[in-house]
Amino acid sequence: MGKKGGKGASSSSGGKGAAGPSGGGKGGKGGKGGGKGGKGGKDDMKTCNFVKARHILCEKYGKINEAYEELKEQYPGKIPPGKFGELAKKYSECSSANSGGNLGWFPRGKMVGAFEEKAFNTSPGEVTAPFKSSAGYHIVLVEGRKM
Repeated sequence: MGKKGGKGASSSSGGKGAAGPSGGGKGGKGGKGGGKGGKGGKDDMKTCNFVKARHILCEKYGKINEAYEELKEQYPGKIPPGKFGELAKKYSECSSANSGGNLGWFPRGKMVGAFEEKAFNTSPGEVTAPFKSSAGYHIVLVEGRKM
């Protein structure tokens, strides 16, 4: 990720980050998932240790809301990651905008609280409504989850 005024998706320089590291740590408990089998559900949300996501970060609520309205208007159902990426390039004020808001895979404990909570509690293919973190206002598209 390139530098852009100290704003970065996982900047450790103390600037505004998409979710900036919350202090190192490896996140999650690691171990193998003994699992209960069967279909996924709320339990999968709690036991997931890694999430793959894209996001749009804006300083102002008006701008993130504009991005969200455009997203919902153009894609009332599930949004393809590439199309979300186009909107990230257009609206996001984060250095990850150049890569379509792609944050890749990240573990629990890597991102700031509000961002991590939303990312780990959103199902793959779903987009969050705009929310605020210490870095600004976000919209997150979760692309995948894994142990």
